Amino acid sequence: MATATELLELTDEELLARLAEAKQDVFTLRFKLATGSAENSSLLGEAKRDVARIHTVLPQREIAAAEAGAH
Repeated sequence: MATATELLELTDEELLARLAEAKQDVFTLRFKLATGSAENSSLLGEAKRDVARIHTVLPQREIAAAEAGAH
């Protein structure tokens, strides 16, 4: 589980890689929950929160870049 400050320190490429990894984790955990082979159901919520954090950081960077280019 990544914190927001950890995500802010990553490059855009690393963030996109983390996003792909987190989305794959969500898919895998959903599949495991559906088949009953998941050991810890709370991991799905953590993976979803990671996706949401990354989706929050990426637009913040885009806005900051646009503001820096406008000045």
